[in-house]
Formats: sequence, C-alpha cells, structure tokens
Amino acid sequence: MGVPILPPPPATMADNLSDKAVVMRESLLKSQSIADKMVSILGSFDHRLSALETAMRPTQIRTHAIRRAHENIDKTLKAANVILDRFDLSREAEAKILRGPHEDLEGYLDSIEQLRSNIRFFTNNKTFKSSDGVVSHANNLLSKAISKLEHEFKQLLSSYSKPVEPDRLYECLPNSLRPSSGSPESSGKNPSNSHTDHITAENAVYNPPVLIPPRVLPLLHYLAQHMVQAGHTQQCLIIYRDTRSQVLQESLHQLGVEKLSKDDVQKIQWEVLELKIGTWIHFMRIAVKLLFAAERKVCDQMFEGIESLKDQCFAEVTKGSVAMLLSFGDAIAKSKRSPEKLFVLLDMYEIMRELHSEIGTLFSGKACKETRDAALGLTKRLALTAKETFGDFEEAVEKDATKTAVADGTVHPLTSYVINYVKFLFDYQSTLKQLFQEFEKGDDSNSQLASVTMRIMQALQTNLEGKSKQYKDPALTNLFLMNNIHYMVRSVRRSEAKDLLGDDWVQRHRRIVQQHANQYKRNAWTKILQCLSIQGLTSSGGGSAGGDGGNSSGASRALVKDRLKIFNLQFEELHQRQSQWTVPDSELRESLRLAVAEVLLPAYRSFIKRFGVLVENGKTPHKYIRYTADDLDRMLGEFFEGKT
Repeated sequence: MGVPILPPPPATMADNLSDKAVVMRESLLKSQSIADKMVSILGSFDHRLSALETAMRPTQIRTHAIRRAHENIDKTLKAANVILDRFDLSREAEAKILRGPHEDLEGYLDSIEQLRSNIRFFTNNKTFKSSDGVVSHANNLLSKAISKLEHEFKQLLSSYSKPVEPDRLYECLPNSLRPSSGSPESSGKNPSNSHTDHITAENAVYNPPVLIPPRVLPLLHYLAQHMVQAGHTQQCLIIYRDTRSQVLQESLHQLGVEKLSKDDVQKIQWEVLELKIGTWIHFMRIAVKLLFAAERKVCDQMFEGIESLKDQCFAEVTKGSVAMLLSFGDAIAKSKRSPEKLFVLLDMYEIMRELHSEIGTLFSGKACKETRDAALGLTKRLALTAKETFGDFEEAVEKDATKTAVADGTVHPLTSYVINYVKFLFDYQSTLKQLFQEFEKGDDSNSQLASVTMRIMQALQTNLEGKSKQYKDPALTNLFLMNNIHYMVRSVRRSEAKDLLGDDWVQRHRRIVQQHANQYKRNAWTKILQCLSIQGLTSSGGGSAGGDGGNSSGASRALVKDRLKIFNLQFEELHQRQSQWTVPDSELRESLRLAVAEVLLPAYRSFIKRFGVLVENGKTPHKYIRYTADDLDRMLGEFFEGKT
C-alpha cells in the first residue's frame, strides 16, 4: 500500500496566490506601456497621412477635371454623331423625295416619315445653332413631298376608278332579278311584276362589286393618311370626291338612269312612263344594294382610322347620284294624280320602305343626314300621293259620268275595271297597311283597308244605279244591275277581299242580286203571262168550269185566238230582243232561264190544254198555236246569249 500525499499547509497556499498576483500586475503594466507606445506611433501616422492628403489634393483636382473633360468630349461626339446621322438621313430622304413617289411609293412614304422625324428632332434641339435653318429647309421639302403625294394619290385613284358596266352589275344580282338580256332597258321588269319582285328581292342575297383592287387600297390608305397628317385633309376630300363621284354617276348613266324633272315626266306618255318607273325601281335596288354598298366599303377601308373623312367622303361622292335617283321619284310623286298611277306609286313606296334600313346603315353619321332626310322625305311624299290617289279613285268611281251604256245589259267596263283595281289592291295588303299607319297611328290597319274597300264598292254600286237609269226598258235595267252586282259578289268571293269584307257583305249583296232577278221577271214577263190567264175568256160561270180539267165551255173562240196571237207576237218580240241581251255568267244565265221557264211553260201548257181545242177545230190552227211548250223551252235557251 502506497504512502498518501498530504495537502500543503495553509501558509504555503497563501504564498502561491501572492506570487501570481505580482506576476499579473507586472503583465498589466507592460501591456499599458505597449498601448501607450502604439498610440504614439498611430498618432504619428495620422499626422503623416494628413500631410500626404494635403500634398495629393491638387493632383486629384486635375485628375477629376480631366475625367469630366473626357466625358464632355464623349457626349459632344455622340451628339455630333446623332446630328450627322440625321443629316445623312435627311440627304437620303431628300434624294428619294426629289425622285418622286412613282418608282418606289413605299420608300417615298418612309422618306416623308423620316423627314417629319427630323423636323421634330431639330425643333426640340435648339442648342444646335443651325436648327432653325434645317427645320425651314425640311418643311419646304415636306411641302413639296406632300404636293407630289397629292398628285400620286389623284393619279393612282383615277387609274383604278372605272365605271362598273351594267353586265357586271347584273351578275351581282340574285338570279330572280337578273334581266333576260344585257341591255339596260331589259333590266326594268314589267311593272305588273314589281310587287312580286319586291317580295322576292327583300330577302335575296346581293354581292356588291369590287370597285378598287384590294392590293391598291392599302397604298391609297397610306397616301390619304400622310395627306391628312400634313394638314391636307380638304385636298384629300376634294380629290376623292371629284374622282369617285364622276365614276359613280357614269356607272348609273350606263345602266340607264336619267335625271327627269316634273315637267319632263308630265310630257311622257303613260305607257312609256310606266316602264320607266319599273326600271327606276330596279335601278334603286342596284344603286343602294350594289353600288352604294361597294362605295361605302371602299371609303371605310381607304379612310380607316381617319373618322373625320369616312362619312364625309361617302356623303360627297354619292350626293349627285342620290339626287339623280330621287329626283325621278320626286317628279312622279308631285306629278298630276290619276287612278292608274296608284299601283306604281305603291311599288315605288315599297322599294323605298325595303331600302329604308340599308340607307340608314350606309348613310350613317352626321355628314350623311341630308341624304337620309331626302330618302325619308320621298318615302313620305309617295305615301301621301298614293293615299290622295286612293281618295281620288273612290271619288272618280262614284262620279264616273260615262254616257256610253252597255246595250246588252252585261257587266259594265267600269265594274270590271274597279273590281280588277280592288283585286290588285289586295296584292298590296301589307304595303297599304303600312301606308295607312303613316298617317293614322294606332288605328287597326285591317279595318282601315276594309273601310276603304267598302266605300269603293258602295261608290261603284251608286254609280251603276245611276247608269241603269239610261235604259228605257225596266227589265234591262234590272238585268244590268243583276249582272254587275253579281260580278262584284263573285269576284269578292274568289279573292282575299272576302276575308276583309266578310260573309255579311257577300250575303247582303247576293240578296240584292236575287231581288234584281225577281224584278226582271216581273217587268219582262208579267204582261205576256196575262195573255195566258183565263180571266176575261169565260162566262160568269166559266170560272168554276176552268177547274174541271180542260173544259172550254163559255170561252169565246175569238178571244182565245186573240190571246194566242198577242202571246206569239210578244214572245217573238221578247225572244228577238232578249236573245241580244247578255248574262255573261253561265250559272246565273241558266238559273234565270229556269226561273222564267218554271213560270211560263206550265202556264202555256195549261192554257193550250184548256183552250187549244177551240182553235184546233178551226181553220189554220198553226196560225195561232205556233209553238209547243218544248219549242218555247228551246227558244228560252237562246235568251241572254248576246246575239246580234
């Protein structure tokens, strides 16, 4: 086992700690001394650096000045280079401008843009001493450039602006509206078909012609744009208007459009004028749906982005052509009214209504207001003239003073004319309803048309009653009225007028026809039937004998002969006269013959059966009994045939 180490005694530990404290104190004193020396050395460095900085300051100033001088030189050189580049570009632009735009139009336009850029540059750089002179020279050059540009615009537009030939226009029409031949005259349909054309044309597809090649339009657009930017808007408008308006009018002229005044219209014979109206309707469609539509497309493309010119140019170009077309319609609307003009007026009103929305679309904008107003004004004038002509017709029917009576009592020409007129009117039902609404807003257009039609029918009936009084024979008066009113009823029943006038009107007038038929029988046959009466033939007791089946006792042979003689004369006279009369409707004619036969033949058979024996037993019985009942029936079959 090892010997344990004992700790030092307390006195020894205290000595160790004291020694360590002394060592530490000495170290601190040494560090302080070193620090003081370092501070002294650093202070010496600071003094030396300050002296060095003072000595270096002039050098630094010179160096900074040199650096700034270099920078200024660089800036000046760069500025000089920019100006020199501008001069180079100006010289290049000037050379191209002096050569003109014809060889290289796009390069010419680029040169103008470069010139404008240079003007802006030198205007904003007044530090360059000669900038004012450069700007002045550039402006003079730009003015010359724009002047050449105007000439190029005019030349290019003129060279590609040609009238559209009629054949080419016809190819753009729907098949249903193309003329049978290529001549302008054949483009006008028969006026009687104009209403049908209107219905066909309203929803048809039209293909407006290309007026200027698509490859040329962008160039013209750039030219116009540069002219406007140069402040030459008015010159651009004038060039475009003068060139395109002349071409448009020439296209219409080749088509056959002519400008006619009211006086010109009054001098033209109706047949010729009617054809001209038909062609005018056709021309209006071609002008609006093809030529004006194509012209609007050219304007919109050429002046895209130049809103101030779009509408104004279109308005100026089309102004003369629109005036030429509308002047004819205006002349017709203001010309002397006559019944036969009503249908062409309605045709003209229809085409203006058909084109109304397209005119509003094409001629939109403030610049086109005058054209829109002119078209609307013509539509209203046509409507008013048609309405007044309608009123004139009603009055003319009632007051028709034709003295020439129809000798055979047939349908009067006035009746067939009026009925055909009314039938034609019903082809224009929708147009007439629209026309009535122009003047009487809110009223039922159906009831207005029915009212007008009834008034015309009543006016006709009143006139016919007056004409019937020209006949000396009352029976012919009744036959005449029966024929004419029956014609009215039959025509109404077979047309759309029936739905408008109603069954009540038809039934009422059928009763009038029957009344005149009955009155005819009384006036024509009462006298001859009296010859077959037993009154005055028998004695006072003979009346009762007459009912015993043929007993002629009490009858005077002489009276019987006299009655038969009178009957023969009267029947032959009736046959001769009434076989010249006419009942044109076969059904009515047969029913009237049957009605006469049902009265005459039984009376004749009865008379011959009862009193014929008195004659047959005498001399020459055939002198008195000339006809059998079958003979009379056969001869009645010759009545109302209009034989001469």
